Amino acid sequence: MEQLTDLKAILHSKRANIYYLDKCRVMQKDGRVLYLTEADAEKQYWNIPIANTTCILLGTGTSITQAAVRMLAQAGVLIGFSGSGGTPLIAANEIEWLSPQSEYRPTEYIQAWMSFWFEEDKRLKVAKQFQLWRIDYMQTVWNKDKDLRAEGFQADNELLTQFALKINNANTVNKLLTDEMALTKNLYRIAATNTKMAGFTRRRDTNDDANAFLNHGNYLAYGLAATTLWVLGIPHGFAVMHGKTRRGALVFDVADLIKDTLILPWAFICAKEGATEQEFRQQCLQNFTQHKALDFMFDSIKQICAEADQL
Repeated sequence: MEQLTDLKAILHSKRANIYYLDKCRVMQKDGRVLYLTEADAEKQYWNIPIANTTCILLGTGTSITQAAVRMLAQAGVLIGFSGSGGTPLIAANEIEWLSPQSEYRPTEYIQAWMSFWFEEDKRLKVAKQFQLWRIDYMQTVWNKDKDLRAEGFQADNELLTQFALKINNANTVNKLLTDEMALTKNLYRIAATNTKMAGFTRRRDTNDDANAFLNHGNYLAYGLAATTLWVLGIPHGFAVMHGKTRRGALVFDVADLIKDTLILPWAFICAKEGATEQEFRQQCLQNFTQHKALDFMFDSIKQICAEADQL
C-alpha cells in the first residue's frame, strides 16, 4: 500500500508527461518502468517517470510486459495502443484506453453525472456549457500567448460571439454539432491563412503535415480527457454531445474544451516550420502545461457535477 501511495503522490491534474513510444519494449526493472531501444548493436534503457505521467501511447513495433502494466496501473497511468505517429487508437477496454483497475475512485461524480444524464434537455444544457467554456478558454489563451500572437493567432471576437449566440439558440444537440463544425472550419481557414497554406482541406486519412499533426495532437488531447474521466470515475459512454455513434464519446466532449485552442494553431505552425513529429508533440505537451489544460478539464467536469441539481 505504501508503494501505491508514493506512485500517486502527484495529482493527475498536475502531471506533466504523455509518452508516445514505438519500436521498443516496455518493461519493469529494479522497481522502475523502462523502455528498451536498440541503436545499432547497443541496447539502451530509458526510464519513464510514471508518477508524473498521465498516459502512454504504444505505437507500432512495441511490446509491454505484465509487470510493467502492473506498475503503470498502480501509478494510475492509462495505456493506449495506436498506429504510427499516435494515430489511430486501436485498443481494447474503455474504447481506446486500458484503464488502471481501481475500486477506490470517487463515486460522487458519476452519481452527480447520472442525476441529469437521462434527461435530454439537461444533457443539452451541459453540452452548451462545454462549448461556452471552450470559446472562453480560446479567447483567454489566444489573447495572452505571445508565441501564438507572433504567428498571427488572436481570438476572433466577432466569430466567437456569433458562435456563442448560436450555442444559446440551439434547441437540439444535432444543431449544436452543426454549429460547432462550422466554427472549426472557420478556425481551419484562419490557421491556413496565417500560415499561408491556401487550399487546406481537413482530412484524417492524408499524409500532409498539417493533417497528420492535427490527428496526432487530437489524440494527445483525448489522452488527457480519458485520464480526467478515469480519475473522476465517470465512464466514457455517458456523453452529452458526441454520443450518437461512439460509446467512448464523452472523451471527445471533454477533449473539445482544449483541442482547437492548443492543438489546431500549432499543427499549422509546426507544419509551416517543417517540424518533426517529436517536436510537434513536445510543443503540445508544453502547451498543456503552460495553459493548465488538465486543470481546466478537471475543473469543468467538477463544476458540472457540483451544479447538477440546478440544471
